[in-house]
Amino acid sequence: MNTSAVTITVGELVARFLETCGVKTAYGVISIHNMPILDAFHTRGQIRFVSARGEAGACNMADAAARVSGVLGVCVTSTGTGCGNAAGAMVEAITAGTPLLHLTGQIESEFLDRDLGFIHEHPAQLAMLKSVGKEAYRIRNPETALATLREAVRVAFTPPCGPVSIEIPIDVQAMHLPLPADLAPLPVAPLAPSPTAVQTLADLLASKKRPLLWLGGGARGAGPAVQRLVAMGWGVVTSVQGRGVLPEDHPASLGSYNLQKPSEAFYQSVDALLVVGSRLRSNETLTYKLQLPAHRFRIDAHALTQNRAYESAYFVQGDAALTLHALADALEGRMQTDPAFLTDLKKARTEAEALVDSTLGPYVRLKNSLQAATGKALWWVRDITLSNTMWGNRAPVLDHPRAGVHALGGGIGQGLAMGIGVALANQEHALGRKTVVMAGDGGFMLNVGELACAAQERADMLVLLMNDSRYGVIKNIQDAVYGSRHCYVELHNPDFAQFCASLQVAHHKLSDPAQTDAVLRQALQTPGPVVVEVDMAAWGAFPVKFAGPPKKTD
Repeated sequence: MNTSAVTITVGELVARFLETCGVKTAYGVISIHNMPILDAFHTRGQIRFVSARGEAGACNMADAAARVSGVLGVCVTSTGTGCGNAAGAMVEAITAGTPLLHLTGQIESEFLDRDLGFIHEHPAQLAMLKSVGKEAYRIRNPETALATLREAVRVAFTPPCGPVSIEIPIDVQAMHLPLPADLAPLPVAPLAPSPTAVQTLADLLASKKRPLLWLGGGARGAGPAVQRLVAMGWGVVTSVQGRGVLPEDHPASLGSYNLQKPSEAFYQSVDALLVVGSRLRSNETLTYKLQLPAHRFRIDAHALTQNRAYESAYFVQGDAALTLHALADALEGRMQTDPAFLTDLKKARTEAEALVDSTLGPYVRLKNSLQAATGKALWWVRDITLSNTMWGNRAPVLDHPRAGVHALGGGIGQGLAMGIGVALANQEHALGRKTVVMAGDGGFMLNVGELACAAQERADMLVLLMNDSRYGVIKNIQDAVYGSRHCYVELHNPDFAQFCASLQVAHHKLSDPAQTDAVLRQALQTPGPVVVEVDMAAWGAFPVKFAGPPKKTD
């Protein structure tokens, strides 16, 4: 076929380019300012478009789908208010380092940037998008469209990864151009480390007897390299974002029990901590006061990570997998680790797990029953809710580096939409796991309209709705800091059983911990979206009150 004789619209170019990128699903809300793009999706029939009930939910769906699939996430919004609705979800995506493309419209080029008060115009839209993402571009004419798309995706996938926006005026979307012969995205090669730097790091580590890896989300692709170091006697602890890089039931894994007192005590026996692909965030380091091992080293693809949060004795810039494989090559046969090291690690983990369990009261039953019912073949999606902070960030056991998806930026109300994105990505890419979402009632109600999207799309997901009819963490903070002056935290909720029935979504109310096993079994066997409402008033309170991110105490 002579493609030079074929012309297509810019909207169709977008669709064809995304197909070449391997995108199978896009999320968004249709509007007059994105119809040329969505019409091309529909006409070509290669990309499934999921109609979210709001742009915030759509962006969260695209974010989560990209996290579990490794494929570019795509969100399509309208200009102005619709675009602005996605801003909070964009902040979440950049916090999580998700490669995501946000496509949005703009008013007609003739009236753009003239401050005419043109309907639907957001005069500073591009500046807003730059502030909530990694980068933002405008396509001004058909001739530059492909180059802009390619560059946006390249930037999104270049570490530190993140969301990139492109705004396309509605008239430009409908303009024609010759069909390009080559629509392939630009390659993004992993950053190779300096061989000299790797050798220097290996020389510094070769004599260590009790070495520990701290793995973050940037190490997700480094599982095989991590296994090589573990075989030499290294131990592993992870951030919440790094869960599952080494299966959490591995004898060398401390899991994400990274800040409990038994773990902190164990760190003092570690003679080398190698931090890989982690920012050592405040909420996982007791606001940077966690007593990490004195001898610290760091590997990261982002050069500016060096000495952030904690100083390190030596830094190597490079892709986690490439650098750890090179390090393993340089250390092969040189290390003789302490035979008691992993025994001590296991003891610390057992004590840390027991410490967490001691704070849960009756909810230990829910944690353990969920693990028993799902095994490890699950996508574990969590909103910011009290129960997630108490135990969901540590358990159940995860065995896959992408199995854990949570609202990393700390915003509530994103878990339900994230679960939809994960469930649909699981289906589209045949990933073979069950999606389980844990959300609090306050966050659930923030984007509750997306349950209609889940029903319409038949998203196969189980939602654990932890219902205490309040903002539980905020109330605990009021108890701890504000003299128990409770205000603005009590919530009026619908009858969730009737609400779910109106959407034809299965619902179970779990009021008795003794019913947990049976209810979870039944819910997991039901296809499509299922809500299991945990009546926290009936279950009772946690024995320990969580009142905000943990801080260092004497």
